[in-house]
Amino acid sequence: MTARVSDRRIAALALPALGSLAAEPLYLLVDTAVIGHLGKESLAGLAVGAALLGNAIWLMNFLAYGTTSRSSRLYGAGRRQEAVERGVQATWLGAILGILLLIVLQVLAEPLTTLIAGDHPETQAAAVGWLRIALFGVPFVTIVLAGQGWLRGVQELRKPLVYLIGANIVSAALAPLLVYGFDLGLNGSAYANVVGQIIAAALFLQALLRERVSLRPYRQGMVEQLGAARDLGIRTIALEATFLSATAVASRLGPEQVAAHLIAIQLWYFLALTLDAFAIAAQALIGELLGAGKIEAAKATARRLCQLGAMVGAVFGVIILAGWRVIPRLFTDDADVVAATGVAWGWLGGMQPFAGVVFAIDGILVGAGDTAFMRNFTLVAVLGGYLPCMLGTIYLGWGLTGLWVGITLFILIRFGLGGARTLRGGWAIGGATT
Repeated sequence: MTARVSDRRIAALALPALGSLAAEPLYLLVDTAVIGHLGKESLAGLAVGAALLGNAIWLMNFLAYGTTSRSSRLYGAGRRQEAVERGVQATWLGAILGILLLIVLQVLAEPLTTLIAGDHPETQAAAVGWLRIALFGVPFVTIVLAGQGWLRGVQELRKPLVYLIGANIVSAALAPLLVYGFDLGLNGSAYANVVGQIIAAALFLQALLRERVSLRPYRQGMVEQLGAARDLGIRTIALEATFLSATAVASRLGPEQVAAHLIAIQLWYFLALTLDAFAIAAQALIGELLGAGKIEAAKATARRLCQLGAMVGAVFGVIILAGWRVIPRLFTDDADVVAATGVAWGWLGGMQPFAGVVFAIDGILVGAGDTAFMRNFTLVAVLGGYLPCMLGTIYLGWGLTGLWVGITLFILIRFGLGGARTLRGGWAIGGATT
């Protein structure tokens, strides 16, 4: 079978995935607005605590991606019950890792917040208080990640959308009530967070119980999941190191440069959120087709996903480049900052078509279980593209241009190596297992 999956079916998976991806950032905007009225110390405390917690949870994303890869292959092979059972093992593993992460971060809460907050004791105290409460939601977040993984694998993406939006609406409603109504201040935000995460986890667990599969944990299933953790975890660390270090280096260049960098990088994250919806659709579709033994259809669908990623990225690029005089002014009225954004703007806009393809390739390789190659080409892009430019910025005075050239090279190297891998089709191996 060589006929690819239709664009309508790709959209039917990508759009709910986009809604699920957007639910958490939208809630964080509401939470930030609520806390912003408490004063700059509380807002700074939320920023530090949320950054620590967010980066720790990001490392757990393999619970979603690795589970989708395994479940979608079994689903494509007509073995839906076994696909759901992979979700059971991922849920057990998520609960165990979530509890361990809770304990470790409780022990390290003070030194970590001190490291980030620096010589600001008020910020450090606010961040520690918020973080110690918010950490109790971590085991529920990891359960939710596992739940998203198996539901994507069996192509039920509307359920995660409904569950996550519902839980975040509850959190958003509770936040002002607890912060102001019960006078809990910043800690009220953390309690609202935890309540929403408990509700989301309960909904995903209920979906699992309705499948009427065995809930017994078994070691081999969790060990297989940890194999994906190694490759995807290293890739995630490489991504985090790239963007966190870019912000750290930009902060040394002066207030105008770091502000300009933050505007550009936040736009990059926003656009990446949309493009990542294609990656999630790719994970589910490629896994299903390979599980069903439809190798040529998988290859044809992969090419179409890359084309769609390029087209959406090109639209984003045109909007960014056309709005270079207008968009920065939506974030600041400081003329010096607006002028400084011009250094990054061309690179930000120009890379978007390539970034769209890269996100699609990531989803294709995850769906195929080719995570080792994805890990490797990400490391090559960091070491061969981004790192030399970052060092040039630090030691040779390349400024903000050096950083954004490095980020662009990071995308282009991944585009070249990942694109070659995708076109050659070495990832396209059929069967019910990766």
